[in-house]
Amino acid sequence: MDRAKALGFSLSGVAPLERFPEHAAIGEWLERGYGGAMSYLANPRRAEPEQVLEGARSVIVCALNYNTAHPYSSEAGALDGSREARGWISRYAWGRDYHEVLWERLNALAGELNERFPEPHRSRAYADTGPVAERLIAKYAGLGWLGKNTLLLNQKMGSWFFLGVIFTTLELSPSLGRAEMPPADLCGNCRQCLDACPTGAFVEPYVMDARRCISYLTIELRGSVPEEFREAIGSNVYGCDICQEVCPHNRKAPVTTLADFEPRLFSPEESLFEPRLEWLAGMSEAEFREKFRDSAMKRTKWRGLVRNACIALGNAKLERGTGEHLRVVELLRRLTQSEENGIAESARWALSRII
Repeated sequence: MDRAKALGFSLSGVAPLERFPEHAAIGEWLERGYGGAMSYLANPRRAEPEQVLEGARSVIVCALNYNTAHPYSSEAGALDGSREARGWISRYAWGRDYHEVLWERLNALAGELNERFPEPHRSRAYADTGPVAERLIAKYAGLGWLGKNTLLLNQKMGSWFFLGVIFTTLELSPSLGRAEMPPADLCGNCRQCLDACPTGAFVEPYVMDARRCISYLTIELRGSVPEEFREAIGSNVYGCDICQEVCPHNRKAPVTTLADFEPRLFSPEESLFEPRLEWLAGMSEAEFREKFRDSAMKRTKWRGLVRNACIALGNAKLERGTGEHLRVVELLRRLTQSEENGIAESARWALSRII
């Protein structure tokens, strides 16, 4: 997979197109309700990969590193009371929309299949955009093992990478031989990711209840966030990195050289690295559309981001009587009148905690 490396992918491999043992567990996981409101996960093609592309025989899996050199959320000092209240955006969403970054490289790689294999064939690339269980296929392409936090882990790369796949009707040589097993599970007795999750999203090792996950609550969930999780959400306004930050396999994870994943800077004062919560909560819908049109953060929509910023402000250690405190109180009072119930309800909750 030299060409994949030349296109910027850190890892790549090929898996045969078949149902792996883990595919059978998807239905049971959904039946337990762990998928929450993510109804798209019930698409049968996710558990039956042979349905994704008719006649497909192989899947190319590629990993793209997005780990920048910036501090982790636990190191950045957000909401420590010494400066303006700031939030945390999951590092994968700081820069350019990763779907587009992945697609460009995956499509380029798929195009080269046409040059190398002149016989008639079809290929289809997915950049976290279709009914594909990428992590399962990546395991059997030799890229890593499924960790206790349910993410794909690689001994050298850790887990700070995106996965993209190319389904093809070509019969390519698998990365793992017939008698070769996928990479060994190196999680051992470690349970740091399980213990660090503020909302208790891991019901057991290797099993997540997405309904309790901060990423789900701040991105996928529409309407109001259940009150039982609001304090635990802390300063997170889009996604969560905690279970990756504490993972020992990420301690020496390499840093990406791609500028696409550096935190977006809107002005000297406003950045997606520890953004000011007052700025996010006061953002208009038109401003949101303009600033995030080529960002993965489109996913949460304006109403979701403002709702999340309100909750984070409710968790902020604002010193009463300061200029910032007075401004935030006024902002939250205005937001309690929002026609969006999720915003209004979250603003009322935040006010109850800071006045």
